[in-house]
Amino acid sequence: MSTVTTPRTQSPAPARPRARLDWRLRFGALSLIWGFSFLLIKVGTGGYAPFQVTLGRLVFGTAVLVAAMAVKRERLPRGARLWGHMAVAAFFLNALPFSLFAYSELTIPSTLAGICNATSPLWGMALSLVALSEDRPTRVRVAGLGLGFLGVLTVLGAWQGFHGLDATGTAMALLASLSYPVGWIYVRRTLTGTGHSHLSMTGAQLLLATLQLAVVTPLFAGLPTHVSLVPLLAIAALGALGTGLAVLIQYGLVAEVGPTTAQMVTYFIPVIATAAGVAILGESLRWTTPVGAVVVLAGAALTQVRQRSAWGWRRARG
Repeated sequence: MSTVTTPRTQSPAPARPRARLDWRLRFGALSLIWGFSFLLIKVGTGGYAPFQVTLGRLVFGTAVLVAAMAVKRERLPRGARLWGHMAVAAFFLNALPFSLFAYSELTIPSTLAGICNATSPLWGMALSLVALSEDRPTRVRVAGLGLGFLGVLTVLGAWQGFHGLDATGTAMALLASLSYPVGWIYVRRTLTGTGHSHLSMTGAQLLLATLQLAVVTPLFAGLPTHVSLVPLLAIAALGALGTGLAVLIQYGLVAEVGPTTAQMVTYFIPVIATAAGVAILGESLRWTTPVGAVVVLAGAALTQVRQRSAWGWRRARG
């Protein structure tokens, strides 16, 4: 009996996973991007009104996330109630803090704004003790809270009567840092477990923040009367890199190394912001600034001891 031999069909070779940059390189890139954001805000406000800077930042950042959603074929979330909650999150995590930082840097150096941003974990712990019943204080974390705010007073030179600092601008920067944990807590209470991807939720959040600024900006700032190229490029970089690309990098890091390691970027931002402000913008640096910044970061680190991060999807920093 003869047998008929059919040609063998070779199965396709398994697709090779795309090569990705080592997470440490992406971590460093994220630190640089967010650290330089305060310098870019300073340059942007040199040619445009703060609301105009914030609106431009959100437009460019939203464009990056919309493009990423298109590539991954993801859709925006649905549901009026969901969009209502996201509108509140967009206000506290994007529209309000971005605007406050832009206004603050009209009168304070970018180095100080970057250090004020580092107080966000301190505000977050203080608020979580009140708003989140499952978040119990420990001696170490309470000590970190006290140490952190002592560092803030050192940065500001409180014993000298805050000499040489603009109180209004500094207060705006601190309020911007406070706005972030307010938004995080709101997200944790209302938007956890929606079933939507981080990308689609953040894309919707930035879109809503853009719409909020699109309404506010013409009323309080009007349209630009002329085009300043360098400030415009700074705003484009601030939005595309600091608000768009940075979010994508952050989510990749959280997925690969976990939220705790990814959040360590917070402690590098003020260092880079200070170095950039002094080296590139020629901002003055008193001894109280670096010393106080170290104390702030030490306190912030202590507040995170044994604290599990469950914020879910997060903002684009600074």
